Amino acid sequence: MNSLTALADPPQRYIDSAAMDYFIIEMVNTLKISAAVATARTKKLEQEMIEAGLVPPPAAIPPPLPLKKEKESARDSVTSLASRSGSATGKATLDEDEEIVRTRLENIGVHVGANITEKLCRDRGMFADTLDAIKFICKDIWAMFWDKQVDNLRTNHRGIYVLQDNQFKPITRLSSWEGRAEAIRRAKIYSAMPAGIIKGALSRLGYNSTVAPEITSLPQCTFQVKLPKST
Repeated sequence: MNSLTALADPPQRYIDSAAMDYFIIEMVNTLKISAAVATARTKKLEQEMIEAGLVPPPAAIPPPLPLKKEKESARDSVTSLASRSGSATGKATLDEDEEIVRTRLENIGVHVGANITEKLCRDRGMFADTLDAIKFICKDIWAMFWDKQVDNLRTNHRGIYVLQDNQFKPITRLSSWEGRAEAIRRAKIYSAMPAGIIKGALSRLGYNSTVAPEITSLPQCTFQVKLPKST
């Protein structure tokens, strides 16, 4: 009987809070490498199919016109176009890889958030309305993952809620030697999994939501949660 009780309600196990920070750092780095490998593999297969004549080559994208300058030679113009085209291609590849990483992190967060919410709400009654569900996110979910509550909650009373954390733990220690803008760009990747956690928690409560994180000043992070008007 005792074994069945332990199986149905296993004892709580705790880990150091810093372990989660290290885990997320390694997870993001691993997914970055994985996304780059997957993208390179896909592009290689596409190129092989094009060379075999199985699919048509992609339409060429004309390069942007250079700004006219006085005394600019034809050679300078060609060099400028080539360098800009290469730079644009590299940036597009980087953005594509980062989007894959963000999507995978959000999907992981959805799974984690849904499971944690089911555990936290096991002995609770149904929430009266969407505001109660959002308050559950701001208090219980935030405390479970980030050891605090949301600093500010705003709503337009039409299905949009804005959750603001002034010292968001996953990005508190982020910085970059390349400057503030680069640090903020990197921090956005680390907000993908928390956005998924919010989305997964709400989905387990019966709400289909859209969660958009926004970071304009470290370590502050804002999440805009949009719920259907019918709820």
